[in-house]
Amino acid sequence: MNAVISVLREAGAKRVLDLGCSYGNLLRRLMDDHFFEQIIGLDVSHRALEIAGERLQLDRLPERQRHRIQLMHGSLIYRDQRLIGFDGAAVVEVIEHLDEPRLSAFERVLFEFARPKTVIVTTPNVEYNVRFETMTAGQFRHKDHRFEWTREQFQKWAMKVAERFGYGVRFLPVGPEDAEVGAATQMGMFSVESLPSGM
Repeated sequence: MNAVISVLREAGAKRVLDLGCSYGNLLRRLMDDHFFEQIIGLDVSHRALEIAGERLQLDRLPERQRHRIQLMHGSLIYRDQRLIGFDGAAVVEVIEHLDEPRLSAFERVLFEFARPKTVIVTTPNVEYNVRFETMTAGQFRHKDHRFEWTREQFQKWAMKVAERFGYGVRFLPVGPEDAEVGAATQMGMFSVESLPSGM
């Protein structure tokens, strides 16, 4: 979460989307940082949004704070006018829950239609799974994961998306980096600025 916030700040993204916000973990961090002026949390689960609202105590926030944040019900695979015009979007540990047709739809919805200036995508690095003592070979970190990618697979996907939709992309490990298998989480930072694609 700290890595995501740091990148959003560096990009100057004051109006941000948390896509697949779940129970509001990132939203809480964004709310605590007054750099961010408008924060939208979107999730397909009504129950997750209810829990996020309770955790953020939205009904108790001062009016000025309450105007900074909004929770919205919606899907990442359908075009949504409400998502247009933002400085940044965070998609934290979400894409691995989408099967291939939905992932393709998500790419178009976010990068072609909504088109925020900066997009941050994080996803598990499957290479790191061997470092978890409780996991067996071939096991995913969550039962709902449709895939988990190696660093090479993630970078290949991200560079293809960036090229297709006119973004630059660079990559960062998230968490301590193992010399052999990398970090537990991998991050792609997409920007419509003239960043070169690659490392």
